[in-house]
Amino acid sequence: MVDWLNYHHLMYFWMVAKEGGITPAAELLHLSQPTLSTQIQKLEKSMGVKLFERKGRAMLLTDSGQMVFRYADEIFGLGNELADAIRGRPTENSIRLLVGVPDVLPKLVTYRILKPVLALDERVKLVCTEGKLKDLLADLAMHRLDVVLADSPLTPELNVRAFNHLLGQCDVTVFGTAAMAKKYAKGFPKSLDGAPMLLPTQNTTLRRSLEQWFDDQDIRPEVAHEFEDSAVLKVFGQAGEGMIFVPTAVANDVASHYSLKQVGRIPEIIERFYAISVERRLKHPAVVAISQSARDNLFTDGS
Repeated sequence: MVDWLNYHHLMYFWMVAKEGGITPAAELLHLSQPTLSTQIQKLEKSMGVKLFERKGRAMLLTDSGQMVFRYADEIFGLGNELADAIRGRPTENSIRLLVGVPDVLPKLVTYRILKPVLALDERVKLVCTEGKLKDLLADLAMHRLDVVLADSPLTPELNVRAFNHLLGQCDVTVFGTAAMAKKYAKGFPKSLDGAPMLLPTQNTTLRRSLEQWFDDQDIRPEVAHEFEDSAVLKVFGQAGEGMIFVPTAVANDVASHYSLKQVGRIPEIIERFYAISVERRLKHPAVVAISQSARDNLFTDGS
């Protein structure tokens, strides 16, 4: 039982958790590694719990460590606000949501998933980091992110201690310019054989699903261009360079933003979207809002 909390020890723990290990934290704090390790051990002894567990060279937070880290983050965040207030600087009475967004995730899907946090009673400051899924998951494991959005679940081979939370699923809609829709809607999907298409790159879940569907339908498309960035792909689609494939959950947004027309819908391809967190049960109020709204609104009927 903790009778009195040593905030110096708590700050040392917080720095180690943020930096992902004793070595980088010791450098920032200008302390020796043995000294820092001793302070962490004293905190663990005073609390009666283990805060870290070693896995190879990595130091991973235990369940208790995760809880203590979140409290420490709020404590030292308030400390910074107090310092700003004393100096007469404006402070932000808000909670932060640190989100990892894979570069292959459609931007409109990302926006629609995150939009509900903007309507919460408590102000939320979004901090979005874009990158490769593997790198984002590494940051999540080090508690540099609260949640990672993804279009595929976390798999055991990635060796990250985290949990998948399915936000929802929908099928896929094909879009093109008005001229393309007029030409290829009739006889869909066989009309797509030989048709110009703009496809996501090979490292995406959607591309793999599309190639399987093309094969099942005996369709040989003309792959005009390939894009990793979904927003750039849509701009080329708007310019008439080829047809595009988008999650039906954002079909209306795509139609209005890019002045495109629906060519057809592919119920055989199902796109799934996940929130990946280190928590088995979601606790961050903004992440809970994202999950609830996605299930209740965004992915209710896939349209």
